[in-house]
Amino acid sequence: AGFIGSAVVREVLAASAWRVVNVDKLTYSGNPASLADVADNPRYHFIRADIADAAAMRAAFEIFEPDAVMHLAAESHVDRSIDSPAAFLETNVRGTFILLEEARRYWKNLSATASPKARDFRFHHISTDEVFGDLSGGEDFFTEETPYAPSSPYSASKAASDHLVRAWQRTYGLPTLVTNCSNNYGPRQFPEKLIPLTILNALAGRELPVYGDGGQSRSFQYIDDLIEGMVRMMDDTPDDFTGPVNIGNPNEFTIAELAREVISLTGSKSKIVHLPLPADDPQQRQSDISLARNMLGGWEPKIQLRDGLLKTIAYFEEVLSRGGIRR
Repeated sequence: AGFIGSAVVREVLAASAWRVVNVDKLTYSGNPASLADVADNPRYHFIRADIADAAAMRAAFEIFEPDAVMHLAAESHVDRSIDSPAAFLETNVRGTFILLEEARRYWKNLSATASPKARDFRFHHISTDEVFGDLSGGEDFFTEETPYAPSSPYSASKAASDHLVRAWQRTYGLPTLVTNCSNNYGPRQFPEKLIPLTILNALAGRELPVYGDGGQSRSFQYIDDLIEGMVRMMDDTPDDFTGPVNIGNPNEFTIAELAREVISLTGSKSKIVHLPLPADDPQQRQSDISLARNMLGGWEPKIQLRDGLLKTIAYFEEVLSRGGIRR
């Protein structure tokens, strides 16, 4: 029920005949309103549960007998991870371990009964390019061979979960797929994230905080482009392909450029204020997406930053006109 997960649910139900079982603990960033459009769909079922609850996960596998799992449940905000790292270890590391074990138990039982589901089952683990840390040594992009160098409790917890997924594939043969995504944004994103926070501050005429001089370089991917790539990965990659594969946007912007663009598009009088640069903040982060392009023929990030920002601004303006924003 978070930003990316709810978008996956809506896309899968709209673009396929798949049945979707959605598991979410509904913490602060899980928003059932993001799924109101599909709540009555007969192919949709919601389970309120924690992925770290082994009994609940086992019951979900046994009752619904899935063909695949897309693991999107994660604590994902860097600043929160610095203040409260324990929650990130619980969900991102222990939760991934529990989900892997219950998926392995389910898949092993399928194999023991010679079920055709065993051959096609896949555990798709959604990760982040933040596990790679900072571009250095003259590299222009992160590739799938870039060594891990996480720089925050959040990225360290995601790196740990990635290693667990790969270990379960190598040790137990569990069919897995790992994708690493870049920064994403769009309507419905929780307001603590950079782009919605910047938009809401600009619409309110508040100062726009930027770490350091704002020269940190990032790629920003509109949610629709990300979801198309992620969902196609489930169908369009060979059964024995385990990844990793980067899904992102080749266009790169600095944080200061992003803030100035939001000011321009909103017509805001907001001023940029500069905050001390955290030690964990990478200066440059951008992924090479050649592998994803080659594997998903015809897939390409289509929505440019300006167009995506306009869509996102319009969404938050409409929400504010209805009386507020959920924080």
